[in-house]
Amino acid sequence: MTEFTGTFIVVFGIYVLAMLGIGWASSRKVESSEGFFLADRSFKEWITAIGSTASSESAWAVMGTAGLAYKEGLSAWWFLPGCLLGYALNWFFIAERLRKVSHAKNAVTLPDYLESHFGAEARTLRILAVSIIFLCMMAYVAAQLTAIGKTFDAVFDVSSLWSIPIGGAIIVSYTMMGGFRAVAWTDFIQGLIMVGALTVLSLTALYSLGGFSGMAAAVTAENPNALTWMGGKSFSVFLGSVVGLLGIGLGYPGQPHVLNRFMAAKDTRTIERGVWIALGWGLLMYSSAILLGICGQALYPGLEDAEHLFPRAAQDLLPAALTAVAITGILAAIMSTVSAQIVVAASSVAHDLYSKIMKRDLSPEKFIYISRATILVLGVGSCLIALTETRVIFWFVLFAWSGLGASFGPLILWTLYSDRVTRQGAIAGMATGFLVTIAWKATGLSDSVMYELPPAFALSALAIWFFSRRPDAQGQTR
Repeated sequence: MTEFTGTFIVVFGIYVLAMLGIGWASSRKVESSEGFFLADRSFKEWITAIGSTASSESAWAVMGTAGLAYKEGLSAWWFLPGCLLGYALNWFFIAERLRKVSHAKNAVTLPDYLESHFGAEARTLRILAVSIIFLCMMAYVAAQLTAIGKTFDAVFDVSSLWSIPIGGAIIVSYTMMGGFRAVAWTDFIQGLIMVGALTVLSLTALYSLGGFSGMAAAVTAENPNALTWMGGKSFSVFLGSVVGLLGIGLGYPGQPHVLNRFMAAKDTRTIERGVWIALGWGLLMYSSAILLGICGQALYPGLEDAEHLFPRAAQDLLPAALTAVAITGILAAIMSTVSAQIVVAASSVAHDLYSKIMKRDLSPEKFIYISRATILVLGVGSCLIALTETRVIFWFVLFAWSGLGASFGPLILWTLYSDRVTRQGAIAGMATGFLVTIAWKATGLSDSVMYELPPAFALSALAIWFFSRRPDAQGQTR
């Protein structure tokens, strides 16, 4: 056993015990469905802000963004305003309105909110919403568990046959015990680990190159276009790339595992303060990842897999203890997203399907039991999918973010700011956003034209408007 392996076992062991401890402590406060899925709407600004950001960014935020900057250079910087615009869209235009409406109408889930807006006859809308959420979340969770396996395989040469079940068991355990309260608190800690690890590693990489001037000289020597805003691309290609990178932010308003953070916020003050915490976290997180990627061009030219930059740099540039924390940061990024998505998928089954669609009258104790059992089944199922390495699943995961964003984002914005949206318009918008995402990706337009989310988002919004104004749809707003 190497010094690093021993140190990592200690650091990761402490981390796991802390997560399980939070799950156990949270389980003592769960007494109802609202308590299990929204923590009794009790969270203040720091938990709400860090939790909402950490759960929306998985391993791609830590390794993927650095890898993007490694390949694209300074032109990857356009990714930063895209994400921050997504944060701003959520916090300034959705958070407070959704918090107030969901609280007033006692909506526990996103389908709950939609049905409360359109009335009890919106059963088809709830079924469609549950189907999209469940499909996207299950695929997403399976891919994240696979990322855990690949991380352990790359760093420790541990088979995914061991690492995926172990990682899944840890996540499922604390999520089953404490529900959303445990998820939110663990996401808070995991979010701090993520941003801390990236900040320290990027600054260390910059220092090793002799500061900004040394970095600029070394990077330019490897790639003359690395520090240009267009990255050596033609204007048309560059414009398409920028639109795609900026368009990523359109996905944030449609992520159920992010929106439920606003539904769980305690009061208006939480939203007013939380927005600046979230924007600060995002700015530090992504600027650090992009800086690391640019430095990586000089430190590790010719990497076969750009996403291996983060663990490679951590092992080479940091002491064993900090390397262990940095690798734990990758796992924290994955686990924060997985736990949040499992809770949302479980709420779709236990609350929306079993309780609302099937009309089962459950006691609070029975409901919590079914919710925990659902989390266990979903966790085991996701682990099995991850172990099979079904390529179709992971091809779909590449645009699961877009599918959720295009299906729910326009509809949430329409319903919060207009009373003219009908059930027909809502169903048409959700279906259009989801199907356009699939068609755009399947036909290769994502590679040849632009990222699928901007067109899918726009067409979804257009479908909502068009079908809500039809004469036979009038009077069906509520």
